[in-house]
Amino acid sequence: MSMILSKDQIVALIPQQKPFRFIDKLELIDSTSCKGSYTFKKDEYFYKGHFPGKPITPGVIVTEAMVQIGLIPLGIYLLAEMNENLNPDNVLPVFSSSNVDFLNPIYPEEKLIVEAIKVYFRFGKLKAKITALKENGEKVCKGEFSGMFIDRNKI
Repeated sequence: MSMILSKDQIVALIPQQKPFRFIDKLELIDSTSCKGSYTFKKDEYFYKGHFPGKPITPGVIVTEAMVQIGLIPLGIYLLAEMNENLNPDNVLPVFSSSNVDFLNPIYPEEKLIVEAIKVYFRFGKLKAKITALKENGEKVCKGEFSGMFIDRNKI
């Protein structure tokens, strides 16, 4: 038997918070994939210095958004699916690696749509192929991401 978590419950379990939270909505999630989005506001703190007068979203922020929208929710879902006694509050997602190709910039006020597809999930480690797109379908970046999901009580 597995534990069923709603999309809203999964989003609530993502540990990052404002001003470092980059997920507005989780649209789809199942045992093989997830999809969600975030719209970058023009007053985000990082635009003041990247680049003044002509801001673009830093690649490290796009990468973080891909982790928060794709990797973490998928891992939480998969853990809950495996374990009906899981206490989701004790799960600590830890980003471990990425190999990302940046293809196009994303600007303030643009919506980033993130799609993740599970490559494997075993022993608490998730590897996924993740793609980030603009609303018009233009690819912003793509890559492979890995993360671990560990019990907070064991660290």
